[in-house]
Amino acid sequence: MRASGTFTVADFTPAPVPSPAIETALPVGVATMEKRYEGEVAGRSTTLFTAAFDQSNGVGTYVAMESFEGTLHEQAGAFNFAHSATTLGEGREGEFFVIVPASGTGALARITGTGGIAVDTDGTHRIWFDYELGH
Repeated sequence: MRASGTFTVADFTPAPVPSPAIETALPVGVATMEKRYEGEVAGRSTTLFTAAFDQSNGVGTYVAMESFEGTLHEQAGAFNFAHSATTLGEGREGEFFVIVPASGTGALARITGTGGIAVDTDGTHRIWFDYELGH
């Protein structure tokens, strides 16, 4: 099944980074995030977010682990999903997105699958999950 929706970032808080032993050409940062979802995907998530990113030209890569609670097609529960992508100033490439196996609760207890994130030209953030609820 596919569930899709839109989301907004309700909070983005940079977190201290243990001083890296290796310095690279891009700064590495860590942050926590909270997101709100609407549509067939409805609820909220908290995120552990890390990136090596150059704000001035939009080049870099992020890796995120999210804990979602809410509903997919009105099936309520919670689960984790992980995603990452690389940007070269415009668009996304090298995308990775997976629902973490065995992380589901409630009606989503046996959820597995993948998904994706896209940002429209007007700034709307979209998410979708292609998932199964195993037996």
